[in-house]
Amino acid sequence: MHIAVLVANTDESAFAQGHPKDGAKFATLLHEQRPDWRVSSFSVKDGEFPAAGAQFDGWIITGSPASVHDSDAWVAQLFGLIRQIVARGDRLFGACFGHQAIALALGGVVGDNPGGWVFGAVDTVMEGQQIRLYAAHKEQVLVVPEGAVVLGGNAECAVGSFAIGRSVLTTQYHPEMTHGFMAALVAEYAGKLPTEVAAQARASLNTPADRDVIAGRMVRFFDENRL
Repeated sequence: MHIAVLVANTDESAFAQGHPKDGAKFATLLHEQRPDWRVSSFSVKDGEFPAAGAQFDGWIITGSPASVHDSDAWVAQLFGLIRQIVARGDRLFGACFGHQAIALALGGVVGDNPGGWVFGAVDTVMEGQQIRLYAAHKEQVLVVPEGAVVLGGNAECAVGSFAIGRSVLTTQYHPEMTHGFMAALVAEYAGKLPTEVAAQARASLNTPADRDVIAGRMVRFFDENRL
């Protein structure tokens, strides 16, 4: 199995440089379940895309502090690639920005979170199962694309996950983040967040996310023989 990770994360701060890149984070997550899988990363936010016609067994689009509404050329190019991947029926997984990018590229609607920032560990529903995941977002999917099925969410984010057939699966959250990284991210952003959001984020870290659960779901999604 060979998975392509399309890295959309535009954060080049000193904080970001002190931690693994998102491509490495997703590779680690998948390798915890399938150590023999190959994972290749492409920094699409820098214009680094796979060659035209490149074949992979699955694709992942990462999170990003960028907005899917940004006018940067790489965002438009990513939307085009999303449409190609979906048209071919390849398996495509999107997380946070990736979840929103897939929705918008395919005709959905993305807008501001009604309550502003969602940050820290949150409980959401995915395919009827309550799952705890890490969040860091100010926007969310408001309307899913035609043919998509909402798999769950919560009071703060009604579209926490959606699917299109057996080839697209998304989550508004961050399965790739470890507890240690999320704790560091909360500390890094504490001064940039509203006081009550920062306090709630810190308190939420008393219970870690369900990393194994979401990793297992991703592996089953990519491994067509186990769906």
